[in-house]
Amino acid sequence: MGTAFARAWLAAGYSVTVWNRTPGRADALVAEGATPAASAAAAVAANTLVVTCLLDDASVGAALEDADLTGKDLVDITTGTPAQARARGEWAAARGARFLSGGIMAVPPMVGIPEAGGYVFYSGSPELFDAHRVALAVPVGTRYVGANAGHAALQDVALLSGMYGMLAGVTHAFALVRGEAGISLKEFTPLLTGWLMSMSPVVEQIAGQLESGDYTSDVASNLAMQVAGVKTFVGTAHEQGVSPELLTPYFDLMKRRLAGPEALEGGHEAGAEGLTGLVDLLTSADSDDSTDSTG
Repeated sequence: MGTAFARAWLAAGYSVTVWNRTPGRADALVAEGATPAASAAAAVAANTLVVTCLLDDASVGAALEDADLTGKDLVDITTGTPAQARARGEWAAARGARFLSGGIMAVPPMVGIPEAGGYVFYSGSPELFDAHRVALAVPVGTRYVGANAGHAALQDVALLSGMYGMLAGVTHAFALVRGEAGISLKEFTPLLTGWLMSMSPVVEQIAGQLESGDYTSDVASNLAMQVAGVKTFVGTAHEQGVSPELLTPYFDLMKRRLAGPEALEGGHEAGAEGLTGLVDLLTSADSDDSTDSTG
């Protein structure tokens, strides 16, 4: 990813100094016009805007340990946690630098191609972002999400978590139908993508219910009905020789919400809700990582 960003800046005419922890990894960029640096400290000294894209947060600290960051604008697009980003921001400030943390919502082939739709969440110093917003927008789009340095990483991970949850369902769906006589994956695939797209308005409904506190508004399929249907989903999986392990944790949350003390909150039974109340289970003080078996 770091190479892709550097290549985009070079193509746009920017002067780019590069350093890589592995000797030789930056040779291709040097051949395209980048200036090589013998050390991370030397790379930092070459320009005001410093961009780090390494394996993890610890790698950033180790690479910049001997660098003079006084007066520098440090933009870290290394994938990390919100707490790491906030701590790295404090670390940078103590060394005289302004700081931005970035959460990249793109893959390398999307970099430098505006129509691909990639972007980076940035959070931290608003002054730094304003000073370099044009340069930062060259590789992919930019979305500044506030002065809290951890908010870029938080929203990055939140979106990716939603993606993995969707892919878990997709994985289970394909496992159910693959190899079944009379069902073509080529014909099934557009049905699956179309169904997922048609369900996307549920995301806005959940957000609205969380904000209003009314979990029963505009509910088409209530929780009681959906829990009653769990046996069919698990039974179908077993009939097809498919493990239900990707679905059972979610089904267990549904059962807990229906049976738990939350069922009477707000003057209604949880069975009349949709699925929004599961968010409360994940964020409640007594939530844990355990799940019971679903059968």
